[in-house]
Amino acid sequence: MSRAESPTGAWALDVSPPREGVVTRALLAAFAGVVALWPYIPVVQAGPWSFVISTLIFVVALAGIVVRTMLARRSAVARELSALLVQVAASVALLTAMLLPQTALLGVVPTPATLIAFGELATQAAAEVYNGSAPLQDTLALRSMLGAAFAVVIILIDHLVAQRLALLAIITVTVVGALPMIITLGDPNVVWFVVLAVLVLLLLRSSARRDRRSARRTSAAVTAGVGAAAVAATLIVVPGLPVSANWMVPGAGVTVDASLRLGDDLRRPNPTQVMSLATTSETAPYLRIATLSRFTGEVWRPDTSDTQPVSEGFGDPEWNDELTGTDRLTSIRVLGLSSSRLPVPFPAERIVGVSTGWEVMTSNRTVLSEVADASGRDYTVTSAQLQPTFEQITASRAAGGDDDGTDLAELPPVIAQTAMQITAEAASDYEKLIALQNWFRSEFEYSVDTPVEEDFDGTGADAVATFLEVRSGYCVHFAGAFSLMAKTLGMPVRVVVGYLPGQLTDEKRGDEYVYAVMSDQLHAWPEVHFEGIGWVPFEPTATLGVPTAFARAETAGGTGNGPGQTPAPTTAPSAAPTTGPTIAPDDAGAAGTGGGALQRLDPTPVLLVTGGVIVVLLLPLMVRALRRAVRIGRARSGDAASAWAELRDSLVDLGLNPSEAESPRVRASGLSAENDVDPALLAPLVRSIERASYAPTASDAGDLAEPLTGVLHQVRESVDTRSRLKALFAPRSLFAQRPSAVIAA
Repeated sequence: MSRAESPTGAWALDVSPPREGVVTRALLAAFAGVVALWPYIPVVQAGPWSFVISTLIFVVALAGIVVRTMLARRSAVARELSALLVQVAASVALLTAMLLPQTALLGVVPTPATLIAFGELATQAAAEVYNGSAPLQDTLALRSMLGAAFAVVIILIDHLVAQRLALLAIITVTVVGALPMIITLGDPNVVWFVVLAVLVLLLLRSSARRDRRSARRTSAAVTAGVGAAAVAATLIVVPGLPVSANWMVPGAGVTVDASLRLGDDLRRPNPTQVMSLATTSETAPYLRIATLSRFTGEVWRPDTSDTQPVSEGFGDPEWNDELTGTDRLTSIRVLGLSSSRLPVPFPAERIVGVSTGWEVMTSNRTVLSEVADASGRDYTVTSAQLQPTFEQITASRAAGGDDDGTDLAELPPVIAQTAMQITAEAASDYEKLIALQNWFRSEFEYSVDTPVEEDFDGTGADAVATFLEVRSGYCVHFAGAFSLMAKTLGMPVRVVVGYLPGQLTDEKRGDEYVYAVMSDQLHAWPEVHFEGIGWVPFEPTATLGVPTAFARAETAGGTGNGPGQTPAPTTAPSAAPTTGPTIAPDDAGAAGTGGGALQRLDPTPVLLVTGGVIVVLLLPLMVRALRRAVRIGRARSGDAASAWAELRDSLVDLGLNPSEAESPRVRASGLSAENDVDPALLAPLVRSIERASYAPTASDAGDLAEPLTGVLHQVRESVDTRSRLKALFAPRSLFAQRPSAVIAA
């Protein structure tokens, strides 16, 4: 009986045509594309980008259905290659028409100008992703990058599903979908994981039930083994992963970068402790993370300049020798905060306790790293407490610093007009700034909800104009408005992002008081540069912080709040002022392109997860290798059943599918004729299994390992490389029920 005529059994080749339709596979691939797209919705602001990618998914699926249906009678290679070419062409035409029609022929056919434009947009998009924080603003550049990337992903998924390569399709969807959660350290999307699980089941069902080569029965032992390994990994490996706390508990971890998007953190219902600090001073200092001097009209971008290792210090002081002050030591322990920047007091002069990899940006005296994370750091900072007098600062001019090139002509007129009106009676630059500070603190209200309700939650010029009209917002809006108004007065200004002083605790470390800094103390405030003094902070935020006020020389030392002085601890807006400027969170609109180095992800969890995935993928190989070694060991002792079982499973792995109707002698004859296996190597195996099956008494078969390994080697050499690789990494014999070792006549 030939193989095609043999009864269908666990090891028979299924020659029936595939029963799954082209449309069904295309719809399954489209569903997989939607699942991969889903996690990107929270990290990119709502806009046309999602419509572009959704249309791509539809077009790719439709193109695949049409081409595969029209070429159903052609060879599989011609059919799939044609589908690929049509899908690529359709995707390029669609992206061109929806994103850059003005550069294309007839608005659809790309030209060299289109390619140049896409290259420029890709560069711009990379900068937006690197400097921004989630949710990113839906810009043309980001839209183009996402469109091109998802076009590749969607086409790849479509062909993987069409070829029933379920495992590769699952890995692709999982990696692409999990990427936003890994990079942003966001909370896990439980619903997405449930939908992903449904997709996995559908893909596996499609692959297992429709693949003509797949086994029809499963091995209970293998199923139990895989289940046990999964449970063990869940209970033993996962708890040991050093992932961020906010992967598992919403709100348990805080991620901070150099943007002004602080609204979400300030509106958190359950603030958590992010730092503790200890100091001998009666009040704790404000801590800064970054400064933002460049205003684009929509967002404040973080400062970027040369850095040097922390071991080389913070650079020369900006203040002259006439200023008096003392040094302050502040010990900081970072707890639930993840950032590529270390919070430090200002002006920092020295830092100890940090490892290599941290750099000092001397222009603003901040500490940052491209390879390390602030979480878990414990360090001590020496900072200056400068106390200029009223006479010194009024005699100084607000000048110096770098010009950020802001086009003041593009600002709404109300900003400059209001600044001129409020400061009309002030004699000096300092007094003008004090007038602005007092006006904001007396005429405005603090609210984290009003900007959202009135739809101006941002630091752009238009948002500032609306804020000046509504007169209600939080620190981001106060700092942004103050800074733009100071710019219209010709003063160098920047916005600082950091934390208010912490809350005094009952704990003490020797003579040091210990303060707890909470997540809702994230803050923003403006600073203005004065000649001979340096950067001076101001506190325009109503009911929050302590307003800047310098005492006259005859009363200095007891009542003034200089730029180096720190306020009494505060945790929330209150009627009683507290010291220190507060940092203004970036608005939702500005956050999309807001600058700042993104937090650098701790590579340990990623490496562990990657290693875990590799182990899972190699699990079949390892199980099969162990089974083979055991059987060869038994064959060496003359176990004919083990030797023949290994030969049979190896044939199944290589796709040769031995028929259960064939006797050992017929099987050996077929291997010799069809696969060029040496009959001399097959003979001892055939004799031993026949004697074991039919002889009334068992006899010593001798060492069967040598002929078995020789046969296996020659069989592997008789098939192509693809079959050998599939047999190695995806052995089909593991996923099918093995028949009895007794061979029927």
